[in-house]
Amino acid sequence: MIALQKIILSKPRLSYALHLIAALLSAALLKLWLVLQDVLPFNSDEAVVALMARHILQGDRPIFFYGQAYMGSLDAWLIAGGFWLFGEHVWVIRLVQGLLYLGVILTTAKIGEIGLGSRRVGIIAAWFLAIPNVIVTLYTSVSLGGYGEALLLGNLIVIWGLKISTDLKPGRRISAWRLGLWGFMAGLGLWIFGFTLVFSIPMGIFLFIRVWQQGGGLRKYQRWLHIGRILAVIGLGGLIGAAPWWWFALQNGFEQLLRELAGSAVAVEHGPWIWVVFSHFSNLILFGGTAAFGLRPSWEIRWLGLQLLPAILAFWVGVLVFISRRFRSGQKHRFGAGVLAGIMLTLAFGFIFTSFGVDPSGRYFVPLAIPLALFAAEMVISLVNQYGRWLWALVALVIVYQFWGIWQSVERFPPGLTTQFNPITQVDHRALDDLVEFLEEKDHYFGYTNYWVSYPLAFQTAEEFIFLPRLPYHNDLRYTSRDDRYEPYAEIVENADKIAYITTHNPTLDGILEAEFQMRDISWELHQIGDYRIYYDFSGVIRPEDMGLGLAAP
Repeated sequence: MIALQKIILSKPRLSYALHLIAALLSAALLKLWLVLQDVLPFNSDEAVVALMARHILQGDRPIFFYGQAYMGSLDAWLIAGGFWLFGEHVWVIRLVQGLLYLGVILTTAKIGEIGLGSRRVGIIAAWFLAIPNVIVTLYTSVSLGGYGEALLLGNLIVIWGLKISTDLKPGRRISAWRLGLWGFMAGLGLWIFGFTLVFSIPMGIFLFIRVWQQGGGLRKYQRWLHIGRILAVIGLGGLIGAAPWWWFALQNGFEQLLRELAGSAVAVEHGPWIWVVFSHFSNLILFGGTAAFGLRPSWEIRWLGLQLLPAILAFWVGVLVFISRRFRSGQKHRFGAGVLAGIMLTLAFGFIFTSFGVDPSGRYFVPLAIPLALFAAEMVISLVNQYGRWLWALVALVIVYQFWGIWQSVERFPPGLTTQFNPITQVDHRALDDLVEFLEEKDHYFGYTNYWVSYPLAFQTAEEFIFLPRLPYHNDLRYTSRDDRYEPYAEIVENADKIAYITTHNPTLDGILEAEFQMRDISWELHQIGDYRIYYDFSGVIRPEDMGLGLAAP
């Protein structure tokens, strides 16, 4: 009898757990389906992370993503653990990303509970994220060096900050370890991926407001002393969390780190500042917004689910209106809602006023999925309470639309769900095994290619085939030395006395190579396998620098 009473009394909690488990299971099944369908191309950025993981198991200790200093190596460390357990396979990378995303769903539900005061909000938001739109599906399924960790850690930063804020009341002391842990997570996020700043900055501002309010009954000097102590503890935690970032800075200087954090890798714009800002704002509205709402895939301008698109657009416009009206006096849980709105505003501000705003793909808007899902859940519940239960159909409508967008993208393979929004970089690697077989048959293990071939080839062959990314992939032949991300490969290839060249989708480069070979009276053989154009069996060795290629400054 006692056991039965406990079950009856815990029914709301049991219902919550069952709904959450169902959402997590749906998310896991979606990820599994995508892996089995093999519609997530294994591109070079992901291959670099995989190579880092392999090198970690071999004893290397990278601090940042190879060739840059704004994405920490935590993702590679996690994948290295997966490789150690299951072997070095691409599906292991996807497993790690899937587990991280399940954590994102769980923590988003928790934010709904403690930040907005409603388990129902958390559950509905979890369902919106379980079958998310195309852009969220893509960037939480493949690894680009830290998106999954940034989202999960960002949610944890918000959750822990909200817990601290409830304890920051007049006359009540807050444990130093709690403050220090929040600072540690914020510092760790800075190293992992600067994206976490869109979570830690607004949460930090709201925590400061709460600290200021807590010291309202103190004298002025006591109030500032109280604030100083709290900031010191948080700062110490932040220093410890960001220790790899600081270690790199002490060895290499702060300038490179700060430039990378501000988007120097994509800083290619020229012109008046006001025009650059306007261009970023246009990208925010036209490209970022449409991708963030799932109306188009991030890699092309193509409308998804056209028949339902007007209704979905109206839904998300309604969510934005709901957010703007959410902060009227009398509304509950304004602190949690303010943090979520702050995340959205911080991201928009960073996009408009930094170099990241040049990217029209929409990938930088992935963090918006979390506050949008939570506010959308709140809006649906509000509508149901006012107009009737039939409006629960809105949840199903959004989920169906989002899955429809995924399905339409899966059906168009290649490119499938790709991180590459430039068609030139969308290399179809399904013929990679045939390429390897051909190179092995011809005894060509070293040479030169472009960035999008080099690293998938190296990882998939356990680094038996090393082709330096010294060739441009753009038709205008512009090149950046950042493509050459792993220095130890250079010595191997440069000492090879037998090399090959592999190009893709670049007739301009092909013409230049062939003209240079002829001019130097070098004979060669040519073979095409899928997207790969292979120049091999040269009568003499010729390097890209001999032809004025692969020499660009960073």
